Amino acid sequence: MRLLLVEDDEHVAAALMAVLGKHGFEVRHARSGNEALDALVPDGRPQFRVVLLDLGLPDRDGFEVCDQIRRRCGIPVIMVTARAEIRDRIHGLNIGADDYIVKPYDMGELLARIHAVARRDAGARPAPVAPQPRREDPPALLSRAFGLDLDQASRRATVHGEDVALTRKEYELLALLAQSPGVVFRREQIISEVWRSSWDGTARSLEVHVASLRRKLGLPGLIETVRGIGYKLAVPSQPADE
Repeated sequence: MRLLLVEDDEHVAAALMAVLGKHGFEVRHARSGNEALDALVPDGRPQFRVVLLDLGLPDRDGFEVCDQIRRRCGIPVIMVTARAEIRDRIHGLNIGADDYIVKPYDMGELLARIHAVARRDAGARPAPVAPQPRREDPPALLSRAFGLDLDQASRRATVHGEDVALTRKEYELLALLAQSPGVVFRREQIISEVWRSSWDGTARSLEVHVASLRRKLGLPGLIETVRGIGYKLAVPSQPADE
């Protein structure tokens, strides 16, 4: 775990860095407020997980440094200071410190607090988004899986390169379903878009056209009936990413 230690006392910093190093921490030492803020500029290395911030700095007040850190990033800040007044503790927490510990402190307690704020910060961060697999577009998907190709310009359908003679309504019905393989089209929606009509009196015609399409295409399993709702084209498996 990478830490930023902001401490102007060289002896205190050296002793603390030695102990933290033994516990597996990688520590960057900043001796002033400005040096601490400069250290937060991304440099391609892993981000600091926690900032240990002394308040008695030579160039800036530690509270001001904490406020600047909070404006720039969400790295947890633990104020490590000799200021034990309750009003200082309250002020430090109010301006954005995640914890506050008073010198002299027990090293075991400081280590426990570092791990605690790091855990809280990790839990609050959004989980990385898994890369989405590449998806084929519907025409490519149907061509690869069923050998079915539709030419919208000529309103021509082929299966494995062979022409399939379809009526105008049969082609329009197939083209509609082929827009979104796997998506259920309600009967009312199909009739509205293909027949430009309302549902009454057209249900039987739809069933006849679906049966005719299935027979002419000769592709069992391509057109699925969703009982009580409508029809959809089967969704073939997607190819694995290269």
